Amino acid sequence: MRERWPAHERASPNKALSFLWAVALIAAALATPAIGAGAAATATGVKTGESGLPVPRFVSLKAGRVNVRVGPGEDYRIAWVFTRVGLPIEVIQEFDTWRRVRDADGSVGWIFHSLLSGKRTAVVAPWDEGTPRPLRASAAPDSSITAYLEPGVLAAIERCRDGWCRLSGNGFDGWIEEEQLWGVYPDEDVD
Repeated sequence: MRERWPAHERASPNKALSFLWAVALIAAALATPAIGAGAAATATGVKTGESGLPVPRFVSLKAGRVNVRVGPGEDYRIAWVFTRVGLPIEVIQEFDTWRRVRDADGSVGWIFHSLLSGKRTAVVAPWDEGTPRPLRASAAPDSSITAYLEPGVLAAIERCRDGWCRLSGNGFDGWIEEEQLWGVYPDEDVD
């Protein structure tokens, strides 16, 4: 899903700009009491980022090669590179045109916003190895099994409701329990 770059191939951050970014992040955090940098609470209590979209939220990668940096800017070194189009990523913070993201492994870094898509995808049970998960004909535990998906399979989310998600991918289409996926929140409805 991602490759790590050796230290000698990483970009070196400009120390003066790094310091200015750090000062700007601290100032933004202090200027927004109780919520954090670049976020605001709506009337429903949902936090939104500078973009006006909810934070946190799931998105996916638009490109097949996406640099993940240690800070919000091109002057920060590249921590790793994602190499899988459509991989689900969780946006956990926004700063200007940069998004702080978390992947299925729990690793955190910064990605330029235009490399992210609102298209919803999910990875089947990335925390487990070996046990295939049943894909069913309908959103019911007793419906017929149409396929078994290995952990790590990437799929498009068609919709989610009542703890079930309809997935589609290369050669499969069906329903799986929401708790078997990374890329959707518990009890989240997706249309």
